[in-house]
Amino acid sequence: MTTLTEAQPIDDGPKRPAHRHPVARVAMILGGIFVVLVFLRVLTGENAITSSGTVGTTLALGVPIGMAALGGLWAERAGVVNLGLEGMMIFGTWGGAYGAYFSGNAWMGLLMGVAMGAAGGLLHALVTVTFGVDHIVSGVALNILAPGVARYLSTMFFLGEPGAGATQSPPLPDFPTVSLPGVGGPLGDLEDKHWFLLSDLAGLARGLTTNLSALTIIALALIPLTYYVLWRTSFGLRIRSCGENPYAAESLGVRVYTMKYTAVVISGALAGLGGVFLAMVGSSQYQENQTNGRGYIGLAAMIFGNWRPGGLAAGTGLFGYTDALQQRGATGAVHALLLMVSVVLFGYAMWRLVPARRGVTAQVDLEAAGPRRRRQIYQAAAAIVVGAMLLAWYLATDSLPKEIVTYTPHLTTLLVLSMASQRLRMPAANGLRYRRGEGH
Repeated sequence: MTTLTEAQPIDDGPKRPAHRHPVARVAMILGGIFVVLVFLRVLTGENAITSSGTVGTTLALGVPIGMAALGGLWAERAGVVNLGLEGMMIFGTWGGAYGAYFSGNAWMGLLMGVAMGAAGGLLHALVTVTFGVDHIVSGVALNILAPGVARYLSTMFFLGEPGAGATQSPPLPDFPTVSLPGVGGPLGDLEDKHWFLLSDLAGLARGLTTNLSALTIIALALIPLTYYVLWRTSFGLRIRSCGENPYAAESLGVRVYTMKYTAVVISGALAGLGGVFLAMVGSSQYQENQTNGRGYIGLAAMIFGNWRPGGLAAGTGLFGYTDALQQRGATGAVHALLLMVSVVLFGYAMWRLVPARRGVTAQVDLEAAGPRRRRQIYQAAAAIVVGAMLLAWYLATDSLPKEIVTYTPHLTTLLVLSMASQRLRMPAANGLRYRRGEGH
């Protein structure tokens, strides 16, 4: 029987030009964003925009979102919509607290949290893959079930423990922290000088190399590892084939049910790891409602990233950065972001107004191109109007209301999804019910 190998590629959406390496492209985009932030810092005088503290906080706040997004990527590349990421993260927060507290070892907490997240993924896979329940319904049910289970287990195991109760665990042991030796002091001195670009680069390097939790390093390593496994191995090819055309994969000898189960269990494990991070690194104990919607934001980051590891990492960084500014009380920096967003919207409008891009030829049928062109003009006009309103808001005020600052990450989620929606391409069989043999 013919088997699916790496020599048989899966249609994975529009291909990038051959001359543009993805890593170089991502590096150029990130470098451009950083330079814009540097100019914004100089223009507004808000040093928190590129400080090492903001960078470190961005990592701490972005890791749980990133792990939820990575979990969603694994499930949806196999064709299973995972709206239950929030519930799996809740299982991870409680499991991490239970394992760490009763063993006295942070690493046991990690294992327990990942295992409970994987159990949530297994439940989701059983309901959707085997029983054929609608994926959205199953995910919502899991998100409703998880808080109740966590409250029940907390009452059973934490009630009566010192400093604990039905809604929180006792204080938990910490993961070790890692710093690059000999760089913190010199980089801190250079950062404090606030020189153009040099001090900003020092703040970035210092935030990325000092006082990092070991769990942060593990989480960051999982992003390129996921890319390698899913896009550079035959196992990953089989996973992705199940999300594109499971019946074609079945005809080539792929065990579709096994691949779907494996991907969704891994998805739950990754979400559980994000929950462990919240309970043991982002905080020092498990607390009820600790996830605070991060599973949903992770899902948005995955969609913004077009179901790819590099894109979801960029989306995660964006959400984590806006959250970091408001968490650190840098209200002036959040206000300065109004200027940056208005500039981005003006740039987006100019991009949509360009009549033709490389690779688009005059052979496109005019009747088909007419409505598309009008839609582009409408999008550009909307971006110009919103950008002008934000610019006027920035020029007319010195600060933002506290309510808006608090919900900056959620507003950012809505904004980036609305801007990126035109280029999204999810796996073709994502969310569809699969039954062996029905495709023949």
